[in-house]
Amino acid sequence: MVPVSLFIWIAIEIAIYLAIGRHWLGADWSTAIFGTAGGLLGLRAGINGVTWLYAMNHASPAAPLGFARRFRLIVGEYLAFLFTFVAVLPFERLWMPADRLSPGARRPLLLVHGYGCSRGVWWLLRRRLEVAGHTVATVSLVPPYTSMGKLVPQLNRRIEEVCAATGAKQVTLIGHSMGGLVCRSYLARHGIARVAQLFTLATPHAGTELARIGFGQNAREMEPDSLWLRDMAQEAVKIPATGLRNAYDNYVMPQDNQRLPGARDVELPALGHIAMLYDVRVFRLLLEHCPPPGPSA
Repeated sequence: MVPVSLFIWIAIEIAIYLAIGRHWLGADWSTAIFGTAGGLLGLRAGINGVTWLYAMNHASPAAPLGFARRFRLIVGEYLAFLFTFVAVLPFERLWMPADRLSPGARRPLLLVHGYGCSRGVWWLLRRRLEVAGHTVATVSLVPPYTSMGKLVPQLNRRIEEVCAATGAKQVTLIGHSMGGLVCRSYLARHGIARVAQLFTLATPHAGTELARIGFGQNAREMEPDSLWLRDMAQEAVKIPATGLRNAYDNYVMPQDNQRLPGARDVELPALGHIAMLYDVRVFRLLLEHCPPPGPSA
């Protein structure tokens, strides 16, 4: 659903920019195409700019970054956002073949994407984890803007599919952003029988101010002090859990809202919310805390 929607959105956006350039402004084709590219890049720069404004206005205390590091942080996040939502997700099938699951595999990792995304965001991290020796599964949760509770049955179904395909009794869940909340909701509803470990990446466990301008019921649920989050806070995590926290995150703010009570807290390098999915340091941290296990019992 998300890949098709993004493809259609970009196609319409390009058509609008070209129509403005050619028919309203009377530009030639080369100028219209140049302007269209500028429009595509500029809109996404504006979206990113809004996230950084929110991040600065609602920031948790953190060590100051110098100009050069902050510039690299912001530019890196913009490029990751642009690449993900223009080149990867609209063409997900080109980047993400079916998960490679086979009987007798080691305990699988199941990667759960965040808000407004789909399984395509994991294309590079999945590859790295597989090369390191892990069996990796993914899931796309739809529709993208529904209640997080309504996504839990899909996650449950995927967990059962992965266990059936591999013969494993349990999986390790890795959730990015909203995906970590869906994982916790699954554990609260279905228990720990099928899950050995939980890792959350920049997950708004106590909500995020940015959700106030988001679309959908899941955005309302991710607002700080929402009823959904208050209910979830009553559910202790009963398996080994690790929260990878980004002190300079531009989607979860205040950034300390990424802390999960009872979980091991690991601070990530200075990275953007989307850029972390491509950064080799995040992969190494995951591998350090979740080395490839022996064969499942």
